[in-house]
Amino acid sequence: MKKLVIYSHGKDSMPWGEKTLQFAEVARRYGYLIESPDYREQADPDKRVGQLLAMDLSDYDEVVLIGSSMGAYVSTVASESIKPKGLFLLAPAVYLPSYRQTEFNPTAEDIRVFHGWQDDIVPPENAWRFCQKYRIRLNLYDADHRMLSVMPQLIGEFSRFLAGFSE
Repeated sequence: MKKLVIYSHGKDSMPWGEKTLQFAEVARRYGYLIESPDYREQADPDKRVGQLLAMDLSDYDEVVLIGSSMGAYVSTVASESIKPKGLFLLAPAVYLPSYRQTEFNPTAEDIRVFHGWQDDIVPPENAWRFCQKYRIRLNLYDADHRMLSVMPQLIGEFSRFLAGFSE
């Protein structure tokens, strides 16, 4: 069975940054290939969604989407079409004034959301609103927007998340 994790980076991040590499290591342990599209040339989040949807995923039996900030928005919107096995969202950039989509249909067997109390880019209230509306558990950490201070915890969560698909 061919399995793929697609990591969508945030607005000012890069495809193979610090977070991507750590999540990629976990994904490989569970037999997943990993892709991280380069969205840096595209500032518009909805055009990034189009870029993700343009990927040929027909060779894969299982897809997991993971995204950070704008990348979490991209993953959420794309999940409606891709219908991944899992959706793992970090500081999702939802309900921001400059983002076109404000109604979502997050689609996956398992959806997890993680956000930082100290996030000054995407208010934690936005994540709470999203999770409440779609009945998704919200995991809050004493962290800022990038969540680098809680990477060990997030890596553990991601490992358990992928392990759940292997059972």
